[in-house]
Amino acid sequence: MKILVAVKRVVDYNIKVRVKPDGSDVDIDGVKMGVNPFDENAIEEALRLKEKGIATEIVAVSLGKSANQDVLRHALAMGVDRAILVETDTNLEALSVAKLLKAVVEREKPDLILLGKQAIDSDAGQAGQMLAALLGVAQGTFVSTINVNNDEVIVTREIDGGTETLAINLPAVLTTDLRLNEPRFVKLPNLMMARKKPIETIAATDFNINITPRLRLLNVTEPAARKAGIKVKNVQELLQKLNDLEGIRL
Repeated sequence: MKILVAVKRVVDYNIKVRVKPDGSDVDIDGVKMGVNPFDENAIEEALRLKEKGIATEIVAVSLGKSANQDVLRHALAMGVDRAILVETDTNLEALSVAKLLKAVVEREKPDLILLGKQAIDSDAGQAGQMLAALLGVAQGTFVSTINVNNDEVIVTREIDGGTETLAINLPAVLTTDLRLNEPRFVKLPNLMMARKKPIETIAATDFNINITPRLRLLNVTEPAARKAGIKVKNVQELLQKLNDLEGIRL
């Protein structure tokens, strides 16, 4: 089995981003970047399938600028076999991501495609579903367990109020949830060795796909500051405060 894992470069989840003074976007200059956490779960699951003898090759792919090599090297340090960068300076929307990934899938012909269920920067959660639709293959979203049985994969996925178990024929697209696993710690020697490994770079224009953005960002603002809370001495005072706040009789 060959597995393709999509990896996005995002602001580190521990960093609190700030809005630019002109409100044109968030300011990420000099900000620490890293692998999208949900994509790291996808990488880890692919590695575990290989360790079980189910997968034979794992290919990581990232879309974006040359700076994306750092997340691909992180994937190589974790243990993936090959890395591909589809290079473009265009701000990719979910549909463009799906179209480019479709081109890579048709080139690599993997049996299983893994993506994080969403990226923590845009929170769109659309690329995996769009990719499955474009490829015309089965999909499993928000996956928390994966078990492969010959040409079939059994997944448990999160739904409103519980979980759902599905049997999906391969090839398939799966989007991973944080509950799927705990990504391994990458040792420094592995990171150093990953720096020497080759990364195949393909220009997005080579695929002859229209990735022109269809949306235009008009303005970005920070959420309104929350008012400070207060402490009350007893339940009666709490009820009085609520009564005054809501204008209703409790």
